[in-house]
Amino acid sequence: MDKPDSDTVFTGSIPELYDEWLVPLIFAPYAADMASRVAALAPMRVLETAAGTGVLTRALTGALPAHTHIVATDLNQPMLTRAATVGTPWPVQWQQADATRLPFDDASFDLVVCQFGVMFFPDKAQAFAEARRVLRPGGVFLFNAWDRIERNELADTVTQTLAGLFPADPPRFMARTPHGYFDKAVIANDVARAGFTSAANIDTVTARSRAASARRAAQAYCEGTPLRNEIEARAGAGLAEATAACTAAITERHGAGPVDAKIQAHVVMARN
Repeated sequence: MDKPDSDTVFTGSIPELYDEWLVPLIFAPYAADMASRVAALAPMRVLETAAGTGVLTRALTGALPAHTHIVATDLNQPMLTRAATVGTPWPVQWQQADATRLPFDDASFDLVVCQFGVMFFPDKAQAFAEARRVLRPGGVFLFNAWDRIERNELADTVTQTLAGLFPADPPRFMARTPHGYFDKAVIANDVARAGFTSAANIDTVTARSRAASARRAAQAYCEGTPLRNEIEARAGAGLAEATAACTAAITERHGAGPVDAKIQAHVVMARN
């Protein structure tokens, strides 16, 4: 599916709401997983691409020694600004950069890591080739991507609910982009096309998505992601009505009170 320009627009209040609501809901468990994998490799120089608001960056600075050099990049400056404002336990280098055209020398990093960013890359094999280029020989490229939307309960519920609310033109951001790169054969082929000579190792990791309430989960998806851009661009129901409908659907599926739902993603490692 073609990606509208709005799929990569994280501006206005989205970075703050994303960091406050969506990060603890779905990203924090995988940041801890990724940070432990990185720490086991003991890299000295780390490049993070698509760092967003810095959830993985913060986990890395909690898992790695302070003498590690970390460069955290993202295409969207508002996301990096939020990340830098929140900060990290020890200093890292924040830098705006396009993952498909990295402004770094060849063989300049021990490890390149990307948490839930590859799905947004317009040319994934090109971005992976750039990661390989900046890796030293024997360096590691580590990234993750969401599994299909049906295996991620909250994203699936929100997407189905909005399809009912906007039947003529359903907002499909979640299925199209965050959950649109789930095929392990496609991922492995893109890694190979990028020039990695060893086959990609792909683990499927299941975790839990927890929120204090169904409303907070609905707000995270409807207001804290580019899904908001799609909702606001449509006639009929507004953002408040869409959030309320998703709140009701999440409550029906998961009950009143705190939410505990399944999330699932693939973790991919390739060695240069």
